[in-house]
Amino acid sequence: MSLLAFGLIIISACMHATWNYLAKRSKGGTAFVWLYTAVSAIIYAPFVTFVLIYQEINIGWIGIGMIAGSAVIHLVYSLTLQKGYSIGDFSLIYPIARGTGPMLVAISAVFLYDERLTPLGITGIALIVLSVFIITGGLHIFTQSNAIIPLAYGALVGVMIAGYTLLDKGAVDVFLVPPLLLNYGSIIGQLLLLSPIAKRNWKAVRSDWKQHRKEAIGVGILNPLAYILILTTMVFTPVSHVAPVRELSILFGAIMGTVLLSEGFGKRRIIAAGIMVVGIIAVALS
Repeated sequence: MSLLAFGLIIISACMHATWNYLAKRSKGGTAFVWLYTAVSAIIYAPFVTFVLIYQEINIGWIGIGMIAGSAVIHLVYSLTLQKGYSIGDFSLIYPIARGTGPMLVAISAVFLYDERLTPLGITGIALIVLSVFIITGGLHIFTQSNAIIPLAYGALVGVMIAGYTLLDKGAVDVFLVPPLLLNYGSIIGQLLLLSPIAKRNWKAVRSDWKQHRKEAIGVGILNPLAYILILTTMVFTPVSHVAPVRELSILFGAIMGTVLLSEGFGKRRIIAAGIMVVGIIAVALS
């Protein structure tokens, strides 16, 4: 993995953990998702307009279909994530989701994109998955009845993460859809799908905007930007390497959950973070 790719992923990880923290703090549902999606659509419109005017774009029907598919998966992911955050700890759901996703991506990419994993890369991925397991409490977590449902939500979100990551890798690398247009097309698709629901629940939308305007704007800016950096990296880096290293965001998320949300388990998560850093270095060196 190149130094440029590694740097872009680290920056993206910081942004990703931050917007997830803001989403958790908002305690919002569908109305909040519509709000931050609308913010994204407005803020990134000038950049997309610039690209459309000054670059020659030839996406094709397959590319358009992949953008539509990405929009649907991202929308279900966003709604499921918000629901999970409403019933469980940020520092539990976030690591489970972000740990399940890259494991599935790394395995699937070998078959879908003919990528290769070196022994060092496999070791690194295993260490990252192990660190997520430690962060969430190990096997002990399954003995807590109130943790089963949040764990299920985290795993389900992880499956969705793997789904849109693999789809979007094909879009930007195989069909050469520009990362900015892929992400923005997905945003517009999500906005169109959510608008009828938002219209029926406009009172909730206005309430969320009044109470959580800063969070909506923060997520609206950071969510697309973090993913655009990842899409750009996937153009010249194997997705089986990008996905695991991206999970450095779990370290930032665990710190935010412990320090800012007072969710505890600091010592265990520090140990897990150390294991994760070793795993990330191994994947990067592979």
